[in-house]
Amino acid sequence: EALNNSSQLSSVPLQMLFYVNGIYYIFYFLATLAMIIYKSQVFSYPDDFLAPDLTSLFIMSVLEVLRLYLGSKGNLTEEEAPLGLSLVTTVGSVILSVYFLVWQTYVLKADVILNAVLLFAYALESVLKVTAIAAFVR
Repeated sequence: EALNNSSQLSSVPLQMLFYVNGIYYIFYFLATLAMIIYKSQVFSYPDDFLAPDLTSLFIMSVLEVLRLYLGSKGNLTEEEAPLGLSLVTTVGSVILSVYFLVWQTYVLKADVILNAVLLFAYALESVLKVTAIAAFVR
């Protein structure tokens, strides 16, 4: 039997995860921003710590848009390069998520939950990206 050249290699679960992660990240960003504002009002938040926390959140949001765009584009066009770049930007997002989980000035239980969910999504997405890249390279 001849090979079907029009076979779809792009991953539907990965595309769905990009969509869900995009929605979740909007919630994550707003919740984290609200908590940073809350913490700055309720706790004695050192002035020189507020700016880095806010800057990290905004850098993370730029990375997130880039990560999701490249990942989605790479998956839909079945190209490993954008998907690989998305995987690389995920590393930056993971580092920033760990920062908010462990190293930010004040870590609330809500921070722990939000970042644990985000890190789980990154892990799942990374496994699916590697699988998709392997399918594209064949």
